[in-house]
Amino acid sequence: MEKFSILWDSTALAHFHYQQLIMMGVGLLLLYLAIVKKFEPLLLIPIGFGALLTNIPLAGFSEPGGLLYYIYEVGIETGVFPLLIFMGVGAMTDFGALIANPRMLLLGAAAQFGIFATLFGAIALNMVPGFEFSLKDASAIAIIGGADGPTAIFLASRLSPDLLGAIAVAAYSYMALVPIIQPPIMKALTTKEERQIKMAQLRPVSQREKIIFPLAVLMLTILFLPSATPLVGMFCFGNLMKECGVVERLSKTTQNELINTTTIFLGLAVGSKLSAEKFLTVETLGILGLGAVAFAIGTATGVLMAKLMSRLSGGTINPLIGAAGVSAVPMAARVVNKVGLQANPHNFLLMHAMGPNVAGVLGSAVAAGVLLALVG
Repeated sequence: MEKFSILWDSTALAHFHYQQLIMMGVGLLLLYLAIVKKFEPLLLIPIGFGALLTNIPLAGFSEPGGLLYYIYEVGIETGVFPLLIFMGVGAMTDFGALIANPRMLLLGAAAQFGIFATLFGAIALNMVPGFEFSLKDASAIAIIGGADGPTAIFLASRLSPDLLGAIAVAAYSYMALVPIIQPPIMKALTTKEERQIKMAQLRPVSQREKIIFPLAVLMLTILFLPSATPLVGMFCFGNLMKECGVVERLSKTTQNELINTTTIFLGLAVGSKLSAEKFLTVETLGILGLGAVAFAIGTATGVLMAKLMSRLSGGTINPLIGAAGVSAVPMAARVVNKVGLQANPHNFLLMHAMGPNVAGVLGSAVAAGVLLALVG
C-alpha cells in the first residue's frame, strides 16, 4: 500500500488542482476555435497547446530547465520573436495602396484612438475593488485596441510581463473575431447610401516608390520616435527585401520558413503564461473586457474619420474603409470588402481598404513607441 501511495504521488493526477483543469479547458477551447472554427489557427493552436503543457503538474515545462521556460526567456523576454514576426509581416505587405492614396494614413491613425481611450479606462478601473493596474499595466492592456498581436506581446513583455498571457489571448481572440465584431459597428455608423459609394481605381505605383517608402518611414521614425524603431525598423526591413527585387531568396525565407518557425515558438511561449495562478484572476476579466472596448472604439473612430473625409471629399471615399484602420491584416480589409459588396454587388473595396489596413500596422507600432517613451 505504501509503494502504491508513493507511485500515486509521483503521477501528475495526484497533484492536479481544479484551477489547472480550468486552464487546460481554456487551452482546449483555444484549440477548438482554431481547428473547428478556424479562428487564427496559426497562433491559437500553439498557444492552446502551450496552455495544456504549462498546466501539467510536475512536468516543469515553464520552470527553469523546462522547454517552454527557455523559449519564453530567449524569444519573449528579449523581445526577439515579435520583432521577427514584424519582419515577416513587412515582407508580406504591399504598401502600394497606401502610397497611391496617402490620405489613408489618417484612417490608420484614427483607429488607434481606441488604444489611448482604453489607457484611461484601465486606470479608471482601479476604482473598482479588486483591480490594481499600474500605469505600465494599463499601457500594455491598451495596445490590444490596435488589433496587432506581435505589438501587444512586444509591449506587454516590456511593461507588464505578468499580464502577457491574458493580453496576448485577448489580442489574438479579438483579431480572430474581426468578422463578427466589426460589421455591426460599421453598419450602425454608416447609411446604406454611404456603404454603396464606389471609389475610383488607384493609380499604379512604381517599384522606385515602393523601395523609397520603407526607407522614408524608417528615417522619420528615427528622427521623431526612436522608441518605435525596433518594431518599425524590422517591418521596414522585411518590406524592403520584398520590394527591392534583388534578394528574392531572403524575402521568401522571411515570408515563409522564418515567420512560420517563429510563430510556432511565439505561440508556445505565450501559452506558457496561461498558468492557473497567473490567468485566473479578476484582472484577466478586466483585460478581456477592456480589450473588447478598445477594439470597438478603434473600429468606430476609424469609420467616423472616414465619414468626415468622405464629406470633405464630396463623397469620393466610402466610410467603410475606416474600419480597416485597425491592424488586423488582411482580415479587416476583407471584412470591409464583404460589407461593401452586401450594399452594392459591384463595389469592390479590398484594395482601397488595404491602404488604411497597412497604415494601421504602422499606427499600432507608433502607438507602442509612444507608450514606451511615456511610461517605459
